Amino acid sequence: MVLGAGVVGITTAWALAESGWRVSLLDARGVGQGTSLRNGGQLSYRYVAPLADAGVPAKALRWLLDPDGPLRWRPQADPVQWSWLGRFLALCNGADNRATASRLARLGQFSRQCLHELMDRHAVSHFAWEQAGKLVLYRSSASQRRAAASIDGSQQEWSREQCMAQEPALAQLGPRIAGGIYSEDEAVADCHAFCVSLMDRLQGHPNFQGLVLDTVLALRSDGPRVSVQGRAQAYGADAVVLAAGIASRALALPLGVKLPLYPLKGYSLDAPIEAQHTAPRASITDFERKVLYARIGSRLRVAAMVDLVGQNEAIDQGRLQSLLRVAQTDMPQAGDYAHAQPWAGLRPATPSGAPIIGPSGVPGLWLNLGQGALGFTLATGSAQLLAAQMNGQDTPAMLQGLSFSLEAV
Repeated sequence: MVLGAGVVGITTAWALAESGWRVSLLDARGVGQGTSLRNGGQLSYRYVAPLADAGVPAKALRWLLDPDGPLRWRPQADPVQWSWLGRFLALCNGADNRATASRLARLGQFSRQCLHELMDRHAVSHFAWEQAGKLVLYRSSASQRRAAASIDGSQQEWSREQCMAQEPALAQLGPRIAGGIYSEDEAVADCHAFCVSLMDRLQGHPNFQGLVLDTVLALRSDGPRVSVQGRAQAYGADAVVLAAGIASRALALPLGVKLPLYPLKGYSLDAPIEAQHTAPRASITDFERKVLYARIGSRLRVAAMVDLVGQNEAIDQGRLQSLLRVAQTDMPQAGDYAHAQPWAGLRPATPSGAPIIGPSGVPGLWLNLGQGALGFTLATGSAQLLAAQMNGQDTPAMLQGLSFSLEAV
């Protein structure tokens, strides 16, 4: 039984069913209704560097003083928050950042292969996937020079004028940037629609036992197995996979499993694109402001912000207005912001930024969580890696030598 029917849980259920397990899914809200509903939509395989990096603490102070800044922190009398922050700050150095980024890059490339296999071999479609390319904009020449020093042969460094020529949507923002880095092979897609499409395929799989709509109240260790106590009834399984996002932390704790997770709250706007609008063709990331713009089908997704405010999914109208203000200032003609749908979600992150994939230490309980803002990007590869472990198989060749265990994060 896989707990959680977001993008990580559904891809996990598929990978396990394909590898021979009889699988059930359990979720309180249904398919892709949590953090997978309206996330940023970028399948960004090159840009996987974790948030923890040298210089981030100093930048955070400036961001906190900016009313439209990408970061908000609400100190709480919560030892989990302070413990997570302490570990995060300890990892804010170049060496740890590069090591984690290297691991995430390899998992990302493996995930890209796994996603294309789903699309090509299993006809998972109708989720607005497009290899639109990705343009990262830099407002300072120094930031652009640092980024350009590490690009590969498939990426291009563009001047301000080149960015504006390639993307007419930058008519307002363009004069305030130094330039950008363009990656042709990056993609965008609708994460929720992907969840629905894969679920359609899963429903017809001979090893799939069904989707259970129930709220998990507790997990109990029963010798070699873990049982699931739902609001409606109790459930038994030979193996339970915890892929329930930030809710996983509270569920695992009574079993003695301390998951180093904290919710990074993010916001998005989903604006219709009409004939009169000039939406960007590529997905755009404003590096300094940490705002992304992605054309997903006929809508513009604008996503941003990392709020450390605890387990609170409510939309903060002040933060929503801040995001709207930035979008209307920088890309005023990109979409119909007056009819944009707002969203807020909790991205479950580890201090290092690396996910937790593998055994929990409790017999019968497995983990696939902590992908943070990279859930859509890393989901398919994470699922295949977990399935290999649960079947006692060798680690996929592209990931050999890497560990995403609970101890490794």
